[in-house]
Amino acid sequence: MRRALIALAAATLSVLPLAACGDDQAGSGGNGSVSVALITKNSTNPFFVTMQDGAKQAAAAEGMKITIAAGKADGDEAGQVQAIEDAIARGDAGILITPNGPGVNPAIKKARDAGLYVIALDTPPDPANTVDITFATDNFKAGELIGKWTATTLAGKPAVIAMLDLFNDKIVSVDYNRDQGFLTGMGIDAKDKKRNGDEEKTGKYTGGTYTIACNEPTNGAEDGGRTAMERCLTKNPGINVVYTINEPAAVGAQKALKAANVQNPIVVSIDGGCDGVQQVKDGLINATSQQYPLKMAELGVKAIKQIAGGGQKPQVTAGLDFYDTGVALVTDKPATGVDSIDVAKGTELCWGKK
Repeated sequence: MRRALIALAAATLSVLPLAACGDDQAGSGGNGSVSVALITKNSTNPFFVTMQDGAKQAAAAEGMKITIAAGKADGDEAGQVQAIEDAIARGDAGILITPNGPGVNPAIKKARDAGLYVIALDTPPDPANTVDITFATDNFKAGELIGKWTATTLAGKPAVIAMLDLFNDKIVSVDYNRDQGFLTGMGIDAKDKKRNGDEEKTGKYTGGTYTIACNEPTNGAEDGGRTAMERCLTKNPGINVVYTINEPAAVGAQKALKAANVQNPIVVSIDGGCDGVQQVKDGLINATSQQYPLKMAELGVKAIKQIAGGGQKPQVTAGLDFYDTGVALVTDKPATGVDSIDVAKGTELCWGKK
């Protein structure tokens, strides 16, 4: 499967819309090798571990040298800034980065000013032109899919919603796009789509009424998801819908729900790793939006090699400010009018196999 995804990524890049670029040979050694740095948010989340593995395999296939770095935890901007400085000092041709927040933007500008081509993966920075291009999931669409599925599945039943986000101390596009996409899919007016938590706390969703019980940060981690869910249940024990920023947070949330003996809550998430798809099969998560980190990494590595060799630069997907690497809703309980794939197909496409 991994070999197939690598082949797919290479084929996809070959048909990207292209724009001319110069003959910059920065990052190429005397033997023609090209060096690239991959800087992920952390090295513990299976999503980023998979991305690292995919980048290593793609770099080996392309005959490139790759350096892997990461923040100590989700949100560690200082660690990513140091990794960017290191890439500049090495004279790398380019950087692939999943930005931990706006605090890395000045360092990215410094790298680009030094001649490095910088590609964001998974998380478009704000503003988008902070980097040369982003290869990412359409995170708003990913949220919208699970929101539409939830609204349809509720079938008019009142919704008491817990919003388990990423942060509450910094603004990151992946956080607000998923949150705001979910609300929009539910038919709830999200107001400022770059701000979490400013929507009306009560009102109507598509088909019924809603109450937003809480917006709590999880840091994208299982322990954070459990703590956030516990806080939400303290505020409103009647929660029956749980939106989670990712599947590790969903696992933590389910532990808190089980401990509180909450019966049959709807829990939705975003990631689509093999563990997450198994959780959908087991009923711990009802639906998840699957994204494709291998594809992001492999496209990014190939693009750096192409540009360093004097080739052409990739362009964004029409109508977006990034290149969309795709998303699919995974559930065994399809909802009318909402495109989805079943667990069997999700398992075939999932990442992070042990």
